[in-house]
Amino acid sequence: MGNNNRSGAKRSLRWFLIKRFLLIMFFIYISEEAIGFFYEKLTLETADILSSLQISISGGGNPISFALQTLLYSLATLLPSTVSGYVQGSISKWMGDSLRIAVTSPLFTGRWGVALRIMVIMVVLVMLFISLLPWMLGAFYYYYAVTKKVNELMEEEKAQQLAYDQQRNLLLSDIAHDIKTPLTTLCGYSKALSDGVVKEEGKRQEYLEAIYHKSMRMNELITLLFEYVKMDSSGFELHREEGDLGELVRECTAALYTDFEEREISLVIDIAEEPMPCLMDKVQMARAITNLLINAIRYGKKGGRVLVRLEDFCVTVADDGMEIDRAFAAHIFEPFSRADSARSTNGGSGLGLSIAYKIVQMHGGELCVKLDYGQGYTKAFQLWMPS
Repeated sequence: MGNNNRSGAKRSLRWFLIKRFLLIMFFIYISEEAIGFFYEKLTLETADILSSLQISISGGGNPISFALQTLLYSLATLLPSTVSGYVQGSISKWMGDSLRIAVTSPLFTGRWGVALRIMVIMVVLVMLFISLLPWMLGAFYYYYAVTKKVNELMEEEKAQQLAYDQQRNLLLSDIAHDIKTPLTTLCGYSKALSDGVVKEEGKRQEYLEAIYHKSMRMNELITLLFEYVKMDSSGFELHREEGDLGELVRECTAALYTDFEEREISLVIDIAEEPMPCLMDKVQMARAITNLLINAIRYGKKGGRVLVRLEDFCVTVADDGMEIDRAFAAHIFEPFSRADSARSTNGGSGLGLSIAYKIVQMHGGELCVKLDYGQGYTKAFQLWMPS
């Protein structure tokens, strides 16, 4: 699976986690504000109810010890009366001061005193639970949302992996098909020569030439396949440097000039003399441009013409050969994509355009096919480079 898909999934998960975290923090903030407002109202009402408390305190000694005893005695008054007296006595004995707190209030006296104390404790616990509730809900929602998102990404990755495996199997099937045809010819011709079936020298020379051309065809296919797989590997990197795009296009065209002559194709070159500086990997970009030119040689019309134009960082390679079906044009840059007639007549592998497409994408550019270019050309491949 491509590194772009993996990095895209990581970015998607990262932004999802950030957005959900901020949403939960906002929810907790609003909830705590609401709970604080509720507590404030409840505290004021409770203060009114307990306003009849009468507390008498007696004692002496160290002020800090006295304050601590006062706090402990106050907490002890929430316990049942028998337990409260025992705890207060233990505190006095332990701290060495004679401190007594007498609390008289309807809330803590009478036969309902114990029940009211228990109710106060329960209210405190409930208020504590309510205070923690936004955090617990936030944690639960965050766990649920993250788990759901991770599962979605895993399912998406599985689907992408399945599509990748299907594409790989199709690619291997096409490789086997393209290698088997010349290999069958090689086996047949070499067997005929080794068995002495071919007696005529002219025929023998024809068989040897066929063996040579089929061998070169297989070598070309394996080389293209190696380049395609290498660019899809994680260790492949571009080595960019400043260069003249116009000069590079001229060099690639000049290198294939004899091939154009063999097909009797007229070259129409429209490249400005002024330098067009571009940050690029010259080796890889030359490969992409060369693949477009080779495609024009193979599928252009014999005795026709090919346009090679460069303007505004756009390389155009147009020919007046066989037309491309619009349905097929949508998949033309996929590996081994060829029209059925092209498979049998021109001997293209379908990898050249895929390699060019990958190279241009890695440079941050765009490669597209235009079926209505005009000027008498049936199709044009346009390579856009970032300026």
